[in-house]
Amino acid sequence: MTAKILDGKSLAAEVRAGVKANVAGLASRGLRPGLAVLLAGDDPASKVYVRNKVRACEETGIRSERHEFPGDVSEKALLDKVAALNADPAVHGILVQLPLPAGVNSARILEAVSPRKDVDGFHAESMGALLSGAPGLVPCTPAGVMRLLEHAQVPLAGRRAVVVGRSNIVGKPLALLLLRKDATVTICHSKTRDLETIARQADILVAAIGRPKLVTAGMVKPGACVIDVGINRLADGSLAGDVDFAAVREVAGWITPVPGGVGPMTIAMLLENCLLAATK
Repeated sequence: MTAKILDGKSLAAEVRAGVKANVAGLASRGLRPGLAVLLAGDDPASKVYVRNKVRACEETGIRSERHEFPGDVSEKALLDKVAALNADPAVHGILVQLPLPAGVNSARILEAVSPRKDVDGFHAESMGALLSGAPGLVPCTPAGVMRLLEHAQVPLAGRRAVVVGRSNIVGKPLALLLLRKDATVTICHSKTRDLETIARQADILVAAIGRPKLVTAGMVKPGACVIDVGINRLADGSLAGDVDFAAVREVAGWITPVPGGVGPMTIAMLLENCLLAATK
């Protein structure tokens, strides 16, 4: 068996095309969605992520603005900027690029963002809406995973899903989204005992823990859908996911590549969130 590749790059292109068409429709009525990005410090990866997000906005017609701060920025300066952006009617979405510099309370900055402009879906109110099943802005990576599963018509209702990773950014919200689709969900983490046995029971196995090639072929149930959220830089400079792709694709029924799987969908769902925030 060789797994079917879930091509996030091509699906993300379809999502972007839809966003672009809707943005053009809004612009014809005098409304142009706007995204503000806050970047603090000199983290090279963060700069790349922000550049990619800004480029994606430009390609779809969303107005974007970058607000950059030095690594020694004060928490008050960031809070003041967030407050100003909350009050700006031309800004519909606010994205705080993580990580923030040491000495800045990231949670306080994220909670300062208006829930109506929380396009990352990290605000406590956004998380509460997700937990209760209410409509709201959903974290982008979990939303992108769900869109991939839906597009591939991977059965979810009644299936067992195992999510390896319990972060507020991916693991927990993704588990809630899978529950919405009637999957039976288990969350595993660094203290989970006998991870291999639990993983082998999964019909849908999600790796989101940040350890390269953690998931091996022996951990995968034949025919399972394997979603690799991880992206790790190896010593030789190459990228690898949390899944041993070459080995696992010979066991799984579906699998996402790294790169080209979940990553492009994350940015695509950010664009959708910006559009949703503007229309609301």
